[in-house]
Amino acid sequence: MHNTQTSQPTVKDILRARHATLTLAERQVVSVLLQDYPVAGLQSITELADTAKVSSPTVVRLARKLGFDGFTGLQDALRHEISEQIRKPASKLDRAQQDHDDSHTLFRFAETAVRNLQGTLDRIDFEEFDTVATLLTDTSRPIYLEGGRITRSVADHLYNHLQIIRPGVTPLGRVPAVWPQYLLDMDARAILILFDIRRYESDLSKLARLGRESGATLVLFTDQWNSPIARHADHVFSTMVEAPSGWDSTLSLQLLVEALVAQVQTLLPNQGRDRIERLEGMFTETRLFRDFN
Repeated sequence: MHNTQTSQPTVKDILRARHATLTLAERQVVSVLLQDYPVAGLQSITELADTAKVSSPTVVRLARKLGFDGFTGLQDALRHEISEQIRKPASKLDRAQQDHDDSHTLFRFAETAVRNLQGTLDRIDFEEFDTVATLLTDTSRPIYLEGGRITRSVADHLYNHLQIIRPGVTPLGRVPAVWPQYLLDMDARAILILFDIRRYESDLSKLARLGRESGATLVLFTDQWNSPIARHADHVFSTMVEAPSGWDSTLSLQLLVEALVAQVQTLLPNQGRDRIERLEGMFTETRLFRDFN
């Protein structure tokens, strides 16, 4: 029998899913929790209640309505999330090896990938996805992209496609020392797209903060626990990334990126087609690729 691991919803997922069922006072607590998630939930119940301008019993009622055994249960869930975020890759690999069964590695990865993709689709706001796609079709707005040590390849993948469909798309480069010269050109028209999954990178966090201070619209692709960059972002896409190995998976990120490219191309049919035809003409002229016709 296969030993499948089910991805558990985060406290943030539960807060968002139950939001419509909450009272005004309970929503005030949720707002405080989300403003500095997950740290806000680790303060004392009195401090949280005071910040939200509600009573302590309101906080307890909220926790129980969310399915926890009081406020202590909610805090235990938040501590577990934090421990998952900071868990070292080596220990993650050890757990994966302990959980293995007799099935081939390929099938275990495939099972995890399917769960991750479904979990990602369940948590994506389709209206926000459409909003970002439309945003990227505005060719008067320059786009800048960067990713972390693991996610940089996904940022490159998005760049390689977007720069064919539309002009004004720039990868920021591997060296943070050169980022300030790009930040100089960022203003309210700019769109800054960042990829950051655990273990979250401080350089990207600084870039996000400086980009927002320059007025850029910030789009973040992250994991289910959310990078600290989320507090600066205008649009956040949280994906499922856990895999039975020492590294997290980027397949869900790839899904969103390729779907986003397809949507942008659909919204820019004529311009995209013209640019692709011109590009193909250049390939033919320079004979960069072998012709099999």
